[in-house]
Amino acid sequence: AGSGLVAFAAATGTMPLDMPESVLVRFHGKRRPGITLRDLVHAIPYFAIKKGLLTVPKKNKINVFSGRILEIEGLEDLSCEHAFELADASAERSAAACAIRLSQASVETYLRSNAALLRIMAKEGYECADALIKRAEAMEHWLENPELIEADPDCSYAAILDIDCEEITEPIVCCPNDPDDAKLLSEVAGNKIDEVFIGSCMTNIGHYRAASAILGQQSGEVPVRLWMAPPTRMDRHELTEEGLLSVLGKAGARIEIPGCSLCMGNQARVRDHAKVISTSTRNFPNRLGNGADVYLGSAELAAVTARLGRLPKPDEYFKEAAILKGKEQEIYSLLDFS
Repeated sequence: AGSGLVAFAAATGTMPLDMPESVLVRFHGKRRPGITLRDLVHAIPYFAIKKGLLTVPKKNKINVFSGRILEIEGLEDLSCEHAFELADASAERSAAACAIRLSQASVETYLRSNAALLRIMAKEGYECADALIKRAEAMEHWLENPELIEADPDCSYAAILDIDCEEITEPIVCCPNDPDDAKLLSEVAGNKIDEVFIGSCMTNIGHYRAASAILGQQSGEVPVRLWMAPPTRMDRHELTEEGLLSVLGKAGARIEIPGCSLCMGNQARVRDHAKVISTSTRNFPNRLGNGADVYLGSAELAAVTARLGRLPKPDEYFKEAAILKGKEQEIYSLLDFS
């Protein structure tokens, strides 16, 4: 809650809480080869603009998501970790919350792995071991009789946005410096890029494997300043074990301490007035660097851009990303502790 509501609650002993309306985003069809989950993230503002539910200019701005709950359907087979990429970006839509309909199997897999991880952490001496064990026990209790929360069949929505994945034929980027300003890659292809950042909570270990595969085609260092910040120490450890940090280092990547790094805006910074493509959550003015122009895109697109020193044409992107074809299950597999 905001500070005003907290003060009200402290003074009166009650807190008014209105239930926001929901906006439903329904995905249909099959994703085309080379189209990433990050492109689906950006498809939400892109198709909302086309439908008149969102505008980019701040004056008289329209934003159907603002203050509402973003509900997403049609991607039930995603893992919870991959679904988080969509939920994470709901903050950039100014949504109050996000709920994604997933299969029971996806939720069960996630909770089994996390319960096992919490028990490992407690055993290895992490603080608040009792709390970790209680949380693991709560997950295991749910797994004994799993039941998912689902939308009522007759519920109504403030708006419904249908997105056909077959219509997404090329990557979608968000342009400087507004995460609502979603455009097709072909609209900005050829623009020079000085720095590339692959990191933030919008990434998982699969993105670094994919980037390594693309950058592994590079002979020598890339023509840009390349930043890499795995989101967790576990991810960094696994990348080291798989020998991928060496591949990234040979391409000229600067490996940052796991965490937010450039995305936080008060840690590492790009050079003043740099042209950047980033996998981070947002590209607000001056966040990554003073006067920087920041595009948001997938890790795969960022890796291709790093090789070229410019935003690629769609056919260039698909040609470079073709190295991932047939290896998706191996590349995008997640850490499982169960």
